[in-house]
Amino acid sequence: MAEDMHVFQISGIKKPEIKKRLIKGICKLGGRYIGGSMYQHTSTHFIVPQVLPSEKFLAACAAGKWVVTPNYVLDSVKNGSWLPEELYEVAISTSTSSTFYPVRQWRQKVVSGKLKGAFQGWRVLLMVQEPARRAMFKRLLKAGRAKVFHYSSPSYASITHVMAKPITEDTKSHDAPCYPVSHIVHHLFGKRYLDMNFSVDEPETEETSFVAVFSKYEKELKDHIIRQNHHPRLRYCEFQGYGDPHCPQSEATEAEFTQIAAMIECGLFTEALNSIKSGFFPGLLPPAQYLVSLLDYAQQGNATSVFLRIFLQFFHKLLVTNPPWLAPKPVKKYFSKVFKCPCCKVGLWPFLESTICYCLLRDSTCHPRPRPALPTLLHFHSDLLEFILKLFKGELHAITTGVHLQRHGSENLQDSAKGSLILGTFWTVWERSTLLSIAVKQLAHLLVEATSQEDSKETEQQEFVHVTCTLVDLLSVVVEFWCQHNFKLNQALVEKGLKDFAEHFAVISHKVPPTLLTELVAKVPSSRLKLALADSVFRTLCCKNGSAIGDDPLCLKKIMQKYLPALDILSQSLSPYNTEAGLTMQRHHMTDTGCGLESTSVGVDDNGADKGNILKGLKRVNAAGETLLHRACKRNQVETVLQILALPDTDVNVKDHAGWTPLHEACNHGSTASVQALLRHRPAPVVGSQVGGVSPLYDALLNGHMDIAKLLLEHEGSVILQQKDQNGKTPLDLVSVGAKREQLLDWALTGDNAQRKKSTEVLNLPLLEAGSCLLLHLLVAYQQEKGLFIFDQSEAGAHSLGQRMFRSLKMHSFVKVTSVWTDQPAVRLLEDAIILMEVGRGNYDGQVPHPIRECKGENTQFLMERLSALKSKGKALAHQFDKS
Repeated sequence: MAEDMHVFQISGIKKPEIKKRLIKGICKLGGRYIGGSMYQHTSTHFIVPQVLPSEKFLAACAAGKWVVTPNYVLDSVKNGSWLPEELYEVAISTSTSSTFYPVRQWRQKVVSGKLKGAFQGWRVLLMVQEPARRAMFKRLLKAGRAKVFHYSSPSYASITHVMAKPITEDTKSHDAPCYPVSHIVHHLFGKRYLDMNFSVDEPETEETSFVAVFSKYEKELKDHIIRQNHHPRLRYCEFQGYGDPHCPQSEATEAEFTQIAAMIECGLFTEALNSIKSGFFPGLLPPAQYLVSLLDYAQQGNATSVFLRIFLQFFHKLLVTNPPWLAPKPVKKYFSKVFKCPCCKVGLWPFLESTICYCLLRDSTCHPRPRPALPTLLHFHSDLLEFILKLFKGELHAITTGVHLQRHGSENLQDSAKGSLILGTFWTVWERSTLLSIAVKQLAHLLVEATSQEDSKETEQQEFVHVTCTLVDLLSVVVEFWCQHNFKLNQALVEKGLKDFAEHFAVISHKVPPTLLTELVAKVPSSRLKLALADSVFRTLCCKNGSAIGDDPLCLKKIMQKYLPALDILSQSLSPYNTEAGLTMQRHHMTDTGCGLESTSVGVDDNGADKGNILKGLKRVNAAGETLLHRACKRNQVETVLQILALPDTDVNVKDHAGWTPLHEACNHGSTASVQALLRHRPAPVVGSQVGGVSPLYDALLNGHMDIAKLLLEHEGSVILQQKDQNGKTPLDLVSVGAKREQLLDWALTGDNAQRKKSTEVLNLPLLEAGSCLLLHLLVAYQQEKGLFIFDQSEAGAHSLGQRMFRSLKMHSFVKVTSVWTDQPAVRLLEDAIILMEVGRGNYDGQVPHPIRECKGENTQFLMERLSALKSKGKALAHQFDKS
């Protein structure tokens, strides 16, 4: 048959539109196309654009098949019938400027019947260690009609060739001559293989060629992410003029300050300060103990405002002329000696903590301060806190810009940070592998306390707002320093540290009103810290109000599919803030007594292994077909229920062997808290499902659980009161007492009203505004942090990474492109680009309900504008993808 004479395989055609034309042309002329990445012996023609270092090309050569260029098919289509192949055989120009047809000699021998294949008569003992390579060489040899044996050959077999990789003494011990695998190519093309310019030891398959390309993409994306994470989030240009690099840094001797010591002993503190100030110049450091005495005097409340102002001016001048990040280690130790707690004398953190506590009008941690707080002294402590913040900012400036490394060229980044004041203040030697050190936790608690006190008396509110801003800046500098210090060595450690800190912050701040929390997140200057906090606080806020969002890695798909729909839950919440709710994190087992959630037994361990236990048992069923969710609902283990609902792709309507859903079980067993958790989940469970005519409402009423009946009716409305069982009875027929029947009707009416309002209006604008603000900051910070601009049109050119990846995604699925990738941030970045294009095409337009889109709240409108801008960016990216 004609089609048996024209059976094609294709390799090396990268553009899908050309490949489609070729396949269409083959079929039009009555030929047949065989796909796949491996050589097929039934093929008669092999189409390649040029000589390829691939398994399929070498196998076609060894088998004596026609190897032609794509023009053979295209010209044949124009001709209306198959043309002679000779003019289209693939060829190369050799070093002697002549034309070499690498396949012709073997094709002619096979056609004439002299040989069946290039390796006919070979009996090969193949000794290649790597399994995939061994299988490839076996297919290649068999295509040329060789017989291939593995490590031990039959005794009757006379081996003609031993082919090995690598060649060892053991491979040479056989009777037959031993060859490297490159002998295959040598045999096919002779000395002219040198003109073919590809590796002869390891010919690539089409699959391995793709793997190499995809791995290169991963490396380029990984390098981009590393560069993105290395750029400084906080820049402080004010420190560029600090310190004279040519001025020697040295400590002063006791003899130079003998008069000052006498003044301090006599209580002449003002005179001592003036003497230090007038005799101070760059390179000269007054003994630390004198400054400690003056600082202790200033903090006792007896100093005048003039003394305090001059003292702070002196510290600023000291920092300008002797910045510790440009100085030897003794200068760093000098500042740590000056700013130490006069009571415990163990370091800068107790001193800093006491200063913060005084500004917050609370008792000091280890030694008393003058009470009541004097306004002058309050301002002094506030200014002192700002000075220490400035000192830390300078160190962050040094580590992010490499100023210290320019000064001390022999040190690396890790060495330059080891002796820093920030590291010594907030981390002990044993804590440096975690962001959540004791001091960092205490700083976070103080920040939460300062934020909470912003609702205090109006006369004090402004002062607390100022302290809060200072603490936010201080926390940002500390977190950024730790991230910069550790990122180059361990990127995963930094990501885990940020996530753990953000979850800890969300737990300790769960009682702070959402409005204050959103204002706090807005003040954070570090984009990576803002992203982590906005994510964790938003998830916690949603969890308090019934929408459980898992703690799986953040990505654009998660934001569009889970975070945006959660706004609807916030907009319909009946409680304005739910500040007492404690269902915030898996490790924080508190309950919401104000909204119906009550204290229950915990179904999983509280030691961090709970999530792993749930994942292991999630799909296991017992003899009745009950899942872990069924069993948790029966036992009212609400924490377990919430954790299961927070996992991605959880089926809330999963059925056991009898058809019962988790909602049925919870209603039957009186698990009120679990029912409430199920009803808050999105998507919500099917309340009207029946098994043998028994609905969840029937289950509740038959067992006397009126509180659950109320939840169901207020959620679903009167529609479930109209359901009938197999005997034609409605739920009202199950209640004999008239007062209870009236209650059911009232609850159903409440549910009907709620359903009507839900479709037309926002019920809780303050909570929606808080959620919108958090989500707005999360979106902005996410775009800044994840570096999606690498796929923008500004990345012009057909050979840019974005364009090359787009072409690969047109030919292969996302799963195939990333199948060999091991770097998860790179996988998420590519997935984000795909999701962004889907956003541009309008695939996520339905995630935000119409009432929220029309909401007049300022934060919600800003969020809608940001989503519109994101859609425009995705539309441009999709257009760029279609053109690639």
